[in-house]
Amino acid sequence: MGALGHYLESEGLATASISLIRLHTEKIRPPRALWVPFELGRPLGVPGDPAFQTRVLHALLDLLTVQSGPVLADYPEDTPQAASESDMTGMACLLRLDAPPVGEETLEEAVLREIRELHPWYDLASERRGRTTFGVCGLPIEDVARVLFGWLSEPSSGPEIAGLAPEELLKVASEDLKTFYFEAAGGQPQPFSGRPLADWFWGETVAARLLLAVRERLGRDPDPVRRRIGLGLTIPRDQWLRLGLTENS
Repeated sequence: MGALGHYLESEGLATASISLIRLHTEKIRPPRALWVPFELGRPLGVPGDPAFQTRVLHALLDLLTVQSGPVLADYPEDTPQAASESDMTGMACLLRLDAPPVGEETLEEAVLREIRELHPWYDLASERRGRTTFGVCGLPIEDVARVLFGWLSEPSSGPEIAGLAPEELLKVASEDLKTFYFEAAGGQPQPFSGRPLADWFWGETVAARLLLAVRERLGRDPDPVRRRIGLGLTIPRDQWLRLGLTENS
């Protein structure tokens, strides 16, 4: 959208766009952009809150009063939490409370245990919906995790599957892992989504620790392409403070 904005401006049409990933917008430098601290896919905040969404739109339209750019403004409000997302009282326990302490397991053992415990919920969610978005890799979830663990070795390495280069497989494997977990959460008696779902995944699962370990490992890789891939592993910006991440780490 930023590139399109430059084209439209060259034809005399003023543009303003919403940015969900500030780093990308800083690189593209569109004529006018409003960065919003909302989760991906929700540029106006949570659904069902027209007053909040209208304020976002007004802030965006205000940028059109600026004659020339580039301009990147920060929206000052955080997204309100929808009541349906904050109410988790009907949620069953996703993982065993009597699981062995993580210190008694390797990271790989802990992730594979977590996957086994989530599998019934994932199967239930897939049956209810009649579909799944998991499976881009074409691998079972256990093998998806093993692909990611392969990138923790020195030097980083990974298999080539179905014509995918190791780096391409790494990206789709990380998305497949998150998709499996998010869809498993949807199998709960009272499923949750949005920010609570992201908080659960990044704050409570061992799988999140695996993705962070891969990101950290690739950040030290001598190959600049792999370093960029590591920093680009999709971790929502609103989770960065919790995880101690910055633009360059």
